[in-house]
Amino acid sequence: MLYLDHAATSPVRPEVLEAMRPYLTGVFGNPSSHHTVGEAAASALEDARARIARIVGMRSGDVIFTSGGTEANNLAVKGVVLGSDRRHLVVSPIEHESILESAAYLKRFHDVAVSTAAVDAAGRLGAEALAAAIREDTALVTLGHANNEIGTIQDVATLADVVQSAGAVLHVDAVQSAGWLPLKALAADAISIAGHKLGAPKGIGALIVRGRIPVEPLIHGGGQERGRRSGTENVAGAVALATALELADEEREAVATAVGERTRAFIADVLVNVPQATLTGDAENRLPGTASFTFEGVSGESVLLELERRGVVSSSGSACAAGSDEPSHVLIACGIPPGVAQTSVRFTFGRTPLPADAPARLAALVAESVRAVAGP
Repeated sequence: MLYLDHAATSPVRPEVLEAMRPYLTGVFGNPSSHHTVGEAAASALEDARARIARIVGMRSGDVIFTSGGTEANNLAVKGVVLGSDRRHLVVSPIEHESILESAAYLKRFHDVAVSTAAVDAAGRLGAEALAAAIREDTALVTLGHANNEIGTIQDVATLADVVQSAGAVLHVDAVQSAGWLPLKALAADAISIAGHKLGAPKGIGALIVRGRIPVEPLIHGGGQERGRRSGTENVAGAVALATALELADEEREAVATAVGERTRAFIADVLVNVPQATLTGDAENRLPGTASFTFEGVSGESVLLELERRGVVSSSGSACAAGSDEPSHVLIACGIPPGVAQTSVRFTFGRTPLPADAPARLAALVAESVRAVAGP
């Protein structure tokens, strides 16, 4: 089996399992307990916090451990807006569901005004479109560093200037980009990451938000995480997240180059050999391992089934929209007609090296699968 759905989740790395093992066995204490067993756990938790902060370029006290990327995004959007005296939020239409649904919640229950800054056909958010959406009472602008479906990378540095010159807070969803792209250069006020995209287990993530920014907690209780997220911390998960992020960051440049070359070769072969195929997203500024296509006139779900019969596992888009038969909101925002959007298939490569002939062999399997679905 060839697994090409790493944007949904990646396998846990052996090094990460070894790093977290002591905190599932001998060092099992509650980090809030004031005894030697608890203090050992607390020490590991603070070490993990510092390691993550170093890679992101923020302070250790800025790191809030969460249950994953969805909670981190919810805390960023709801927490920052509700912690502000401003009541306006700016999003783009291609954000992850955890962002868009948080915005809808704020609008419905807290009378927060929400503006949507349009993207172009490649899913790029321009500075002018963003500036036009920002108002004097804008509390937060939230945007994805790289899109989870089409892989388009935003020019965050340019967009950050627009946001911060307006006095608003910038949150960047880096769940897909962490480990592939440098995070220190983002100039963001808040950043979300998730462990299971990096080689850590599911169920651990973090929101890193500058300490000067008020954040209204979503989970109340014992006041853990400096009062921003109550609940007994997942110490083993925090160690796993820090370890996975460090490993990915150390390998990042070499792996991104190798995976990018492999993915570009695959894209080129598909476009040559499959007449129905159209690449979605930015052809150049995209995540190294993401290749997303529409196959006009062909059922995307049927193509996925045919690929799986041939030993290739991929997806039609975000795993967080699993079970939905609606066309992708990301593709619709890029101007793709609903009927065509429903033909989409996304291939996302991992960090593990593949044979040199893998892109050509995979493209041939895609061509076979599309022909089988399209019929004579």
